[in-house]
Amino acid sequence: MPDHQDPRLNHLLAALPAAEWARWLPQLEWVEMPLGQVLYESGRTMSHVYFPTSAIVSLLYVMADGSSAEIAVVGRDGVVGIALFMGGGSTPSRAVVQSAGEGWRLRGPVMLEEFNNSHPVMHLMLRYTQALITQMAQTAVCNRHHQLDQQLCRWLLLSMDRLVGDELVMTQELIANMLGVRREGVTEAALKLQRDGLIRYARGHITVLDRPGLEARTCECYAVVKKEYDRLLPARTAK
Repeated sequence: MPDHQDPRLNHLLAALPAAEWARWLPQLEWVEMPLGQVLYESGRTMSHVYFPTSAIVSLLYVMADGSSAEIAVVGRDGVVGIALFMGGGSTPSRAVVQSAGEGWRLRGPVMLEEFNNSHPVMHLMLRYTQALITQMAQTAVCNRHHQLDQQLCRWLLLSMDRLVGDELVMTQELIANMLGVRREGVTEAALKLQRDGLIRYARGHITVLDRPGLEARTCECYAVVKKEYDRLLPARTAK
C-alpha cells in the first residue's frame, strides 16, 4: 500500500504487539474522512471505531437548541468511538471530521472481542481513554477560566500535534462552533496572533509560523494534556 495509507501512521495501531497486529491487519478498512463527515451521532449505537491517520475528528457536545462545543479532538494519536469498548455502545456526544484526511476503521464486534480477550489491547485502549478524559476535563477548565486567545492557542497546538505539517484548513465560523464562542471573538483572537507573527490566516488556511511563540502564549492546559498523553501512551517506534 502507499506510505500515506499505512495504518501504523496511527499511533495506537503502531503500538500493537506483533500478534495483535497480525490479527487486526486483515480486519482494518481504509476510509476517506471528508470535512464535516459525521462518524457517529449522539445516542446512536456505534458500528465501528475509527483510527485517523491524517484526519482530525472533533468530539462535540450538542445542546437542544443546536449549539455545540468541542470537548476533545482526536487525530493520529488515537481512536474515535471509545464508548463501543468501554461498555456504553453509544455516547451523548457527536464525532465530526474537522480536518479532512484519511484513516482506518474496525468493526465494532471485532474491537469488542479484542478488548475483552487481549490484555495488550485492553491496556492500550484504557491508557488512551484516560488520556482522552484528561483532555476533556482540561478543555472544560480552560473554557471556563482562560482568555479566548489562550483557548485558541491551546486548540491550535492540540490540532497541530495530531496533524502532519503546520497548516490547518479551518474557517473562523467552524473554530467558533468548536470553542462554543462567537465568531467575532475568534476573528479578534486570530488577528491578534497574526499581528504578533505567530500564525498566518488566509481564506480558511491557518499556518503556524512560530510554534514556540504559541506555546508561550497559551495557558497551562496544553502542557497538562500533552504531558498526560506522553506519560500514558508509548512512544511511536518504526516497525
